[in-house]
Amino acid sequence: MTPRTPRLSRLRRAVPEGRASRPAETRGARPRRRGAQPKVVALGGGMGLSASLAALRRITGDLTAVVTVADDGGSSGRLRDELGVLPPGDLRKALAALCGDDDWGQTWARVIQHRFQSRGDLHEHAVGNLLIVALWEQLGDHVQALDLVGRLLGAHGRVLPMSAVPLELQARVLGHDPERPDEIGTVRGQATVALTPGEVQSVHLVPNDPPAVPEAVAAVLDADWVVLGPGSWFSSVIPHLLVPELLDALIETKARRVLSLNLAPQPGETEGFSPQRHLEVLGRHAPKLALDVVLADEAAVPDRDSLTEAAQRFGAAVELAPVARPDGSPRHDPELLAAAYDRIFRMHGRIGPWR
Repeated sequence: MTPRTPRLSRLRRAVPEGRASRPAETRGARPRRRGAQPKVVALGGGMGLSASLAALRRITGDLTAVVTVADDGGSSGRLRDELGVLPPGDLRKALAALCGDDDWGQTWARVIQHRFQSRGDLHEHAVGNLLIVALWEQLGDHVQALDLVGRLLGAHGRVLPMSAVPLELQARVLGHDPERPDEIGTVRGQATVALTPGEVQSVHLVPNDPPAVPEAVAAVLDADWVVLGPGSWFSSVIPHLLVPELLDALIETKARRVLSLNLAPQPGETEGFSPQRHLEVLGRHAPKLALDVVLADEAAVPDRDSLTEAAQRFGAAVELAPVARPDGSPRHDPELLAAAYDRIFRMHGRIGPWR
């Protein structure tokens, strides 16, 4: 374990008393008996993080999502450009994923995901994006506003941005220009990186030393388990490792760390990537990061030995489980993924007081 850095110490002092550790019932999560459930932090963005949250809320009421804020496309990009705010879209998706399966939760999940269809300026804006931005402007506090939306929805957990400043994702891409396949160029913007032709070599953020949200750092340090992925590898998963204070917390935390792999390569961003290749690029961006478990769908791993070897470089064991939806689509089934996470929490590392 590395010694606690002065930067993390400053962040811990900066967290308002009671906010980062407030009881679950004040955050909209299910009430829990103290010590009865694992504290889980999930990092990512987009539909991958939503899949993980939909599973994790089934097995714990002490759940925090830490969400990337580099999106620059669609409704989020328009609000970001016009108002200078954080892109709210991935935060909205995380809140929707934390809604319960009862009528209240599912109604609110549909409402905040609803997009207007018009011939005017509201076209394709999501209701939840507008609600979140309105509360940011009213309250002047990103975390307080998201907590309030969570309570309104009855969300089974808490949603935090990884940074309080809008970020730009940039990628170095080999062969981005088809006429110069051997040259490396720079691609700017998360929406562009996600669909870029060529082979992504690495990504970085602008600014390159963004501040982490103190509550996100505190949640990682206080967690029993940290889950990274699944999701768009270069545009949703790796960006968390590019926020220095957040990476320090991920390295220092006493929590067990689970990396959840995707069900299939993503066209453009990780075209042709094997499961072990995903681990290799993760390691290039965060060489000091250790993992405890790598979770993958058994049908998506053609070479288990190679994946096991790649995982061992992180100090991790490989867990293979059927986590895909039975319809054959490359989407995680929330019940199957929940069962896989629950088994990992039971069998690996500390057996916590929740069992």
